[in-house]
Amino acid sequence: MQTLDSLINAIPAPDHEAALRARRHIDGLLKPTGSLGRLEDLAVQLAAMPGFGGRPDVSQKAIVVMCADHGVYEEQITVSPQAITAIQALNMMQNHTGVCVLAANVGAKVHVVDIGIDCEPLAGIASLKVARGTGNIARGPAMRREVAEQLLLASANHARELAAQGVRLFGVGELGMGNTTPAAAIISVLANRDPETVVGIGANYPQERLHHKVEVVRRAIAVNQPDARDGVEVLAKVGGFDLLGMAGVMLGAASCGLPVVLDGFLSYASALAACRIAPALHDYLIPSHLSAEKGAQIALDELKLTPYLNMDMRLGEGSGAALAMHLVDAACAVYDNMGTLAGSNIVLPG
Repeated sequence: MQTLDSLINAIPAPDHEAALRARRHIDGLLKPTGSLGRLEDLAVQLAAMPGFGGRPDVSQKAIVVMCADHGVYEEQITVSPQAITAIQALNMMQNHTGVCVLAANVGAKVHVVDIGIDCEPLAGIASLKVARGTGNIARGPAMRREVAEQLLLASANHARELAAQGVRLFGVGELGMGNTTPAAAIISVLANRDPETVVGIGANYPQERLHHKVEVVRRAIAVNQPDARDGVEVLAKVGGFDLLGMAGVMLGAASCGLPVVLDGFLSYASALAACRIAPALHDYLIPSHLSAEKGAQIALDELKLTPYLNMDMRLGEGSGAALAMHLVDAACAVYDNMGTLAGSNIVLPG
């Protein structure tokens, strides 16, 4: 029987010999050394991932969107009606939302998962639901620790099943009204920052009421007292089902030696917790874009990740991950298709 510890231990170290071979190959391509900048580094990062066997192939892509509601909605921390979570999940199934359009454009399939929407079962949507929304983190924990561990494993196994079906590039996304509040709480705890520096407007929360959202996050941390050394505890106490589900997908993909493209602010929070649970995960993360949400840079600094894009986006859903998959494709194309200096009898000085 798989346990969280066995999942963590299954994450392989990058193949450093494969990385060196990839770097030599890229340095020998028909261009000045290093002239493609971070695209070259991305190609090397991919080549070192054991799931590719030394030759990255990301032709089969998946963006897993975890959908859930949050008890902290009761604290009036969002202007969006909670019913939108279920409505948008159904819209995703019809390929009508932003992430669906952007994913189709890069050849990725969107996998919608109900991991805790406050509604009856939705036809056609995969379900990992154990409850219709979390507890209110401003008054108590989001969930029990055993539930958090159960859902981490279930989400990881969902990713592992997709990998077994041929998926080689994962993206993560989320959907849940009010979920920037628990995300801000997670980041505040794990980055050891005052909530005022992290809490943002989310889905157009009024700027003049932002102080209320900050106080709700402060209260959640004070009530629950999460241990920043324990990523599972942080997710269970001040997180949410959707945030926890994204963390599980990251762990599952990494356990298969495969990359995960992060989205924005919400995914940063999940990644921080997941890396606290399994530091080996870090080598498999690809940061897509700098979210426009306040506190995004704080989370990225804590993760020691530099995003590839800065588009002033804050939609969520996995939209940024879909955009960045074009760059992953480009890195693989350069690696596979460019001519070599030797093949053109070019010898560069030095």
